[in-house]
Formats: sequence, C-alpha cells, structure tokens
Amino acid sequence: MNEKRTIVETGLEAKVAAIIEPEIEDLGYRLVRVKISGVNGMTLQIMAERPDGSMNVAGCEEISKAVSPVLDIEDPIDRMYHLEVSSPGIDRPLVRRSDFDQWSGHVAKLETHQMINGRKRYKGMIIKVEGDDVTFRREAPSADEEPEFVIPVTEIKDAKLVLTDDLITEALKRDKTLREANGIEDDGEVSPDN
Repeated sequence: MNEKRTIVETGLEAKVAAIIEPEIEDLGYRLVRVKISGVNGMTLQIMAERPDGSMNVAGCEEISKAVSPVLDIEDPIDRMYHLEVSSPGIDRPLVRRSDFDQWSGHVAKLETHQMINGRKRYKGMIIKVEGDDVTFRREAPSADEEPEFVIPVTEIKDAKLVLTDDLITEALKRDKTLREANGIEDDGEVSPDN
C-alpha cells in the first residue's frame, strides 16, 4: 500500500494527483493515474485500485464522493470538467516498480523520458525486475538489436500493458481468485456465508 508511484504525472495532472492521492489512500485505495483529456469538453479521469488490484463500481463511487469536495475547494482546474473514476482495466498503466514485477511475462509498451540506445519508445515482454531495472524481451528484434533490453524504472515516462490473449486469460484468473477470496459469487453479490 505504501509503495509510491515511480511513473507520475506532470503539470496540472500532477497538481490534481497531489490533491486527491491522500484522500484516495485514506479510503484504502491506491492512485494509479490522473489524466485530463478533451473528451466531453474536458474530462478528469482518475484510475485507482485496492492494494490487491481489485476495484468495483462501489469503490469508484466512494472515491468520487471523497475527492469531489476536495477538488471543489482546491479548484485546480479553471473550467468545467467531467469527473470519471475507474479501475485501471486489463491493459493497465504500470506506475509502480511492483506493477512490472506483478505483470512479468506480459507485453508492455513504454516511453522513456530521454533517448536510450537511440529511441524513446519500446515494446517487449516484461522478463524481470532487479533493483531499479526492468528487463524486457523484444517480440521481433531487428538484426542490429539484442533480443533483451534493460530500462531503469526511473527513466520510464509512460508504460502500459498490451492487450493480448494471455493477458486477458491471466486477468480473468486473477479476478476469479480475488472474487473467491472475498466471497463474491459470479453475479457480483456477496455470498451469504460471509
């Protein structure tokens, strides 16, 4: 729960994140990402999850009710906007070192802050995390590229899982395990035994 995000927002999004993150943590959730977009005029999207990676509609509502008054008081955005609170989803952003560890064996796209080995954008399967370095394997390296490459987490500006059949299968397994552990049946209702 206390692991801080390594990949964070900048500018206005960072200001909003600083305002709402304590509120979200007080509720027992972790902030994943804040994004401001031009959707519907302007949309403030907040992605959050429980420490176990789960999130449901009730959790989104709880966060929305907690951060709305704080955002109204602090007023970081100078015009009308729509607030959207959601889970990170299957093709989630990777923002903590543990995210890369947890999703090793899956493909991610990432962008670095600066050029590393002549490029800023990468795609590869997450192999392992050692210290602050993440090792990836390219799907189809060119003749002049090594199959594996290492990027320090601190150099990653943006990272996101790539939607694949393996990722969907893994996400469904994890969801089922969480639901069973929390006594939630397939219809989303809590089991009467709990």
